Amino acid sequence: MNAQSFAGQTVIVTGAAGNLGRATADAFAAAGARLVLVDVDGDALARSLAHASSARLRNPDDASSAHLLAPTDLLDRAEVDATVHAAIERFGRVDVLCNIAGGFRMGAPLHETTDADWNFLFDLNARTLLNMARAVVPHMLSAGSGRIVNVGALAAQKGAALMGPYCASKSAVIRLTESMSAELRERGINVNCVLPSIIDTPENRAAMPDADPSRWVAPADLASVILFLASSAARAVHGAAVPVSGLS
Repeated sequence: MNAQSFAGQTVIVTGAAGNLGRATADAFAAAGARLVLVDVDGDALARSLAHASSARLRNPDDASSAHLLAPTDLLDRAEVDATVHAAIERFGRVDVLCNIAGGFRMGAPLHETTDADWNFLFDLNARTLLNMARAVVPHMLSAGSGRIVNVGALAAQKGAALMGPYCASKSAVIRLTESMSAELRERGINVNCVLPSIIDTPENRAAMPDADPSRWVAPADLASVILFLASSAARAVHGAAVPVSGLS
């Protein structure tokens, strides 16, 4: 079997309604995966499935038989558990978990940072990962195999002015990836993460109109790296934090 084929495998993608989530879902769908598409915004999730860029996700006979749409608040453990239970009920197993959900926010100097801003970024970038891991890993352990790919950031490698909580929360993603890998690698589960620089999205183009987006990372290119880390070709890769920096 082609190492990049995911035929017969079930892949959970969180943040599936976002730019990177859609690109990742497209890539796995093209490789034959059955998808569980998770996002807090159910309407955006449905629109993402119908969007032209997600044409590969649509089964002209019966899309519901191939993929599961799962509106979920990833900060609510009961909702997360219910979503993973529904995935197991539908498909019988979870082979790959892609923790795409996350986000960025500039902030005040660290000494002026509010609890709300701190909690927002740690919830979005780290707690969502933790809740998904707590729900999915026991099923992977029962199956004796699995792949988990998390999304950190190049900015997590060092601190930057007005970005303390963001850098710290994405650094936590790296440390959680390493810890999970150390705990799970002997039990058939690979855990790795990607560290993108600026991702080429409409939102980033609008926020930085004078920048050169050709130097950024295209969502489809980042999705290709995620696909590799989730594939059997990366079976010897454990606890890696892979920089994906485009031309920047």
